[in-house]
Amino acid sequence: MRRIVSARVADRTTADDLVQETLVRVLAATARVEPGMLEPYAIVTARNVVASMWQERDRHRRNQHRVVDLRAPEDPGTDLLAREERTAIARALERLSERERQTLLAHEVSGQDTRSLAAELGTTAGAVAAQLNRTRARLRVEYLLALERTEPPTDRCRPVLLALSSGDRRRQREVDAGRHLLECDPCARLSEPLMGRGQQRDDLTRIPIHRDGDIVAARQGARDLATRLRFSRTDLTVISTAVSEVARNIVRFAGAGEIVVELLEAPRRGIRVTARDTGPGIPDLEQALTDGYSTYHGLGLGLPGARRLMDEFAIVSEAGRGTTVTMTKWRQEG
Repeated sequence: MRRIVSARVADRTTADDLVQETLVRVLAATARVEPGMLEPYAIVTARNVVASMWQERDRHRRNQHRVVDLRAPEDPGTDLLAREERTAIARALERLSERERQTLLAHEVSGQDTRSLAAELGTTAGAVAAQLNRTRARLRVEYLLALERTEPPTDRCRPVLLALSSGDRRRQREVDAGRHLLECDPCARLSEPLMGRGQQRDDLTRIPIHRDGDIVAARQGARDLATRLRFSRTDLTVISTAVSEVARNIVRFAGAGEIVVELLEAPRRGIRVTARDTGPGIPDLEQALTDGYSTYHGLGLGLPGARRLMDEFAIVSEAGRGTTVTMTKWRQEG
């Protein structure tokens, strides 16, 4: 994010402020962002923050002559903006089916509950609630498209935007939303208002991995979170070491990625570590998991060591698309 902002903003202090603003927005959306999508979402957010700053500065420059006037001038654009928003809402509602529109208006405007709606529609209250959630997600997408007076440039756009709007992480993976956001500027621009509505989780931590210093941060972050489940000192060391190894692989072979550490409390208590990158991938997984194999002259345990240290270990790698390692350590009860 710092590289992206600094490339667009020369003043270092201003750039630092914008990086912090970007971090706040990204952290606020972590609960709704699939682990593999955090980097593209952060990139898009950084671009939007910089663009907003330049727009604000330009507006301030154009209105600077008004500073001497102590009276608050009426904004001639207020009514225009309100009319544009009403028009966008109307157009978005027109994109819904008749059933979707009537059900949504009956629930949101008339206050009709899901049970009575289900009786009218010949279905269940749960089905009505699910339909309402899908309709709201679609309405958000259509509203933003209408407000920007644009249409999705490809057939992939709407499925991606709907997956983001609904917060459906499984669907986001199916449509490869993270990669699409990096390739499609219109969807990247719309992604922030669609995804920036979530709350930060306290049972999950994310550590971007770019350089050696981030390995230490990932190790400490995993240890801090695992401490909350009262893992033994030995297990804390085991978890930290395994995280160090997968983080080191990201730095050495991919250049950039992310580690997500998540607490598991039902039905068993444990900690799950997901290390994901968008690097070149591993051409021979079997060889990479062989003890002693390494393409760099390091002294670490590597992937084979990480697999031995953790209770569960899975790895998926695809040439040109990156690698995902998932590891789990269960707490020994009693």
